[in-house]
Amino acid sequence: MTIGNQKRYSIGAMIFHWLIAVLVIVNWRIAESAEHLSGPEKGAVFANHKALGMLILVLTLGRLAWRFTHPLPSLPNNYAPWERLLARATHVIFYVLLVGLPLGGWLASSLALRPVDFFGLFTIPMLPVGENKDLAGTIFDAHKTAGTIMIYLIGLHILGALKHTFIDKDLGIFRMLPFGGKARE
Repeated sequence: MTIGNQKRYSIGAMIFHWLIAVLVIVNWRIAESAEHLSGPEKGAVFANHKALGMLILVLTLGRLAWRFTHPLPSLPNNYAPWERLLARATHVIFYVLLVGLPLGGWLASSLALRPVDFFGLFTIPMLPVGENKDLAGTIFDAHKTAGTIMIYLIGLHILGALKHTFIDKDLGIFRMLPFGGKARE
């Protein structure tokens, strides 16, 4: 299947997309719920947030490997130049955040001497950076801001998919679904 003639993403790309999307939203909700807690309870909730973040990192790296080894569908011909630019920029920023957020959280946790426990199965080693709690706090603050940007970007992405599906009637959302309407070339 050639890139120009492919209308939908591959099944593998769809699985990565939807799995990562759900995990990112769940992880955001976990972090939001931990903000109102304190002490050991807050630490336990954030332990799940960190473990899920590391899982998202691994899945994102898998998705990037998949993306570079499987053809992508071209954008539909009816997209305006600004829509093409926005779509490409949004996807690049998604990948930067999907890799950068977990790495930043891991770095900050390492600087704070807080190991990352992977759901009780094993401990992910701390990065060899030494202790610097002030820098850890700064990175955690940047991590939180970047997480907020991710949520707004998800909203923009959903609005774009809905616009293309229901207003432009090019059924854009079906490019990332294995069923339903026929997406335009």
